[in-house]
Amino acid sequence: MSSTPLDGNAIVYADGAFNTPNGKTAHGLARFTRRYRVIGIIDQQYAGRDSGEVLDGKPNGIPVYSCLQDALEQSDQRPAYFVIGLAPDGGRLPGSGRMAVREAIQAGLNVDSGLHDFISNDPGLREAAEQYGVKIRDVRKTPDRDQLHFFSGDIEEVDCLKLAVLGTDSAIGKRTTAWLIVHGLEAAGYGAQMIGTGQTGWMQGAKYSMIMDSCINDFVSGEIEHAVVSAYRNERPDVIVIEGQGSLMNPAYPGGFEILAAGRPDYVVLQHAPTRKEYDGFPGYKLHSLPEQINAIKTVSGREVIAVTLNHEGLQPDEIDAACRAVTEETGLPCYDVLAHGADALVKQISSYLRSDADNRN
Repeated sequence: MSSTPLDGNAIVYADGAFNTPNGKTAHGLARFTRRYRVIGIIDQQYAGRDSGEVLDGKPNGIPVYSCLQDALEQSDQRPAYFVIGLAPDGGRLPGSGRMAVREAIQAGLNVDSGLHDFISNDPGLREAAEQYGVKIRDVRKTPDRDQLHFFSGDIEEVDCLKLAVLGTDSAIGKRTTAWLIVHGLEAAGYGAQMIGTGQTGWMQGAKYSMIMDSCINDFVSGEIEHAVVSAYRNERPDVIVIEGQGSLMNPAYPGGFEILAAGRPDYVVLQHAPTRKEYDGFPGYKLHSLPEQINAIKTVSGREVIAVTLNHEGLQPDEIDAACRAVTEETGLPCYDVLAHGADALVKQISSYLRSDADNRN
């Protein structure tokens, strides 16, 4: 992580959601962000514990507090931002969260939110922000139409390896895996850029981002293309990694289609949680099998899935290797748990495609 954050110190609000699927924004920020220096997480259930130990069994030095007042009193660093780390279905802020936002404003903190429930539209909170001289940023607010881009075909000029990290479901770890791949590529000496496609990617400081689920439909493909092309033109990386959204076959979040169509990746890495039986948040909607989902990606895009990355939810540490072997036996593809074991092996595999691509261009 960069030693100098883009914006400053932050407290992340995740009360009642940390270490659950509804806290995935907080999880991303606890693990990595270039935008903020996270100095604390708010969740009463885990107060007094280290957030990294709660999430991954690896302390990260970011404590969990029971409330904002405790965070302000106990931290030796002053926050500048109060960041909403909740990511519930529908993106609505609960009443308790609204009270916490008001408390943060009165404490002189700027508020960043990635919810669909726009805080700046609340007259009371907007007036309070003006009174206390702080800013509210609703990350999911769609830019004016004259700022949006329509698909142009410029994606065809992008002459570097493009890799999409898609998933078999929503809230399954695609963004975390994408970042770990980017970090691994950077550590190996390659230039890599992350294309953020959700609010958490933006909050983590992805320089080239769009927020797919709040973008006007006509411009989704163009905004994906614009982010990829801008990253290529400005940075000339060896690899562009595109964060996936939802999954191709999720009934509520079929966001993978636009990424395949507009981002035009060369290859796909597919994130999968073998213990899931139904789509996240939709009981009764059986998760399509891994082979079905791989075949759907190839049918839609003509692109190959080159590896599966494992989400080890519901597994014990000593069960991960066996789960990876089972995926390989089922699909014939290498399977990695990059969160548990690091991304080195996957990066090594990706580098072989890099060398191949360079040879083809020379």
